Amino acid sequence: MTGARAPGSSTVQDGGIILIDGFAMGSDSSLARPAPAPPGRPSGLVQQLARLLLWVLLALLLRWVVVEPRWIPSGSMLPTLQLQDRILVEKLTPRFGSGVRTGRIVVFHPPAALQQAGYDPGAALIKRVVAVAGDRVEVKGGRLWRNGIPAEPDWAREPMDYALEPFVVPPGQVLVLGDNRNASLDSHLWGPLPESDLIGTAIWRYWPLARFGPVGFSTPDAGESA
Repeated sequence: MTGARAPGSSTVQDGGIILIDGFAMGSDSSLARPAPAPPGRPSGLVQQLARLLLWVLLALLLRWVVVEPRWIPSGSMLPTLQLQDRILVEKLTPRFGSGVRTGRIVVFHPPAALQQAGYDPGAALIKRVVAVAGDRVEVKGGRLWRNGIPAEPDWAREPMDYALEPFVVPPGQVLVLGDNRNASLDSHLWGPLPESDLIGTAIWRYWPLARFGPVGFSTPDAGESA
């Protein structure tokens, strides 16, 4: 019967390998290197890079399909949106053809009339929808009229200093005006906006923090113009 090997004992194996308490040593008395990882198994660095790439792709997908940040470059939406405000724009509403409601703030590509005037087709403008397809609109007495009655609320910063003859908004189009009506290049100059030009609707202001909160949902009296 073979007895237990005492601590520190050694056994010589074929090929010059010496086992000392279970450790393999070569003939040069150095500990043998650990066995290499099985081939084909990704290292920790590769796994981390793969996770990072996945998150980047997910972020790009969300930005392209769902929501994207924008900033306000002009005063056409004063007082609702201030210069340099940062907002989030959701892009699902126009993408899936669910339509936009009157009162929503929308971001859109310049329509054909503005592109012919030199606007970059890839640029983005922001205004408020004040009428949708089928609405009869006009501007008289400094006010916006919709379907025979003054629009309430109309979000105008001040009475409008222009007139607009009555007309019906065509199918597939919306009428957009800036809240700063007398300093806005909008539908009263170039006509209704095709819904195909819509990028999305403004839903949240995230900067500055003093005005952090939703946009496009409430009436001016509820604090949106703050």
